[in-house]
Amino acid sequence: MLALQDVRDAHARIRDKIHRTPVLTSETLDAHCGGSLYFKCENFQKIGAFKARGATNAIFLLPDAEAKRGVVTHSSGNHAAAVARAAKLRGIPAYIVMPHNVPKAKQDSVRRYGAKIEFCEPTIAAREAAAARIAGETGAPLIHPFNDYRVMAGQGTATLELMEDHPQIDLVLCPIGGGGLISGTATAAKGLKPGIRVIGVEPAGADDAYRSFRSGAIVPMTAPRTIADGLRGMLGDKTFAEIREKVDDVVTVSEAAIVSAMRSMWEVLKIVVEPSAAVAYAAVVENRVNVAGKRVGVIVTGGNLDLDALPWFSEVL
Repeated sequence: MLALQDVRDAHARIRDKIHRTPVLTSETLDAHCGGSLYFKCENFQKIGAFKARGATNAIFLLPDAEAKRGVVTHSSGNHAAAVARAAKLRGIPAYIVMPHNVPKAKQDSVRRYGAKIEFCEPTIAAREAAAARIAGETGAPLIHPFNDYRVMAGQGTATLELMEDHPQIDLVLCPIGGGGLISGTATAAKGLKPGIRVIGVEPAGADDAYRSFRSGAIVPMTAPRTIADGLRGMLGDKTFAEIREKVDDVVTVSEAAIVSAMRSMWEVLKIVVEPSAAVAYAAVVENRVNVAGKRVGVIVTGGNLDLDALPWFSEVL
């Protein structure tokens, strides 16, 4: 299992290569929910998302002999850019498999770091097959988007910082896609404060973690339907074990709540967030979690999206 010391070690390893992101508060949003909200803003992170943390930790842990062959990954966007950036920092090649339908902003972010992109069909099977083929051809090790303890430890550094800055927090809301972020989040939060609650949030249209958490076994994702494109992945065996051990609950939110939360964060906090990053706050908007009287950490995962296709201007509801 992942341990608090793994997260601490990751932070020591990467802190000079990432931003220590701000924590924002809002009296307006607090008044609406009756609690005190602390938004950990990873939209201000390198590459615009928390994924910079895990990818950087994993890549800088590679032995030199292994790293020189480069790295390969598959990702819908933010992890791809994070791997591309970390590889550039280390001076090694990066091979990125991306679904052909990812937002252009996320493709451009990868290209800016000089990585080689190969597109595939938008399925987990297609992504994994293409990444495995490239790894076989190049000898490059796979940096998995979430099912990797090195990645999980890096992701947990966001909550490590949050709890250092605001130790009074007694509940953390965290989005779930593949489970890497919430694995690191729960490890850091409960390692620092054993009595804290950690609740995962995911779209109702991509609710494999919700169903898996309740059944006690991984329920495969079939056909996810959500604007939160970063949360369409399914759990891994390592992340699911962490979630079962350390996460207190998993709840789902509607597409309407995601859009409402995203818009409120833009309008009130004055920050650009992508749909996946609004999911944790959407649980507050939709009253899926009782936060009245509580001090709540809200993990805001990223701010990479197509500004020409904002959800309140399109037929997504």
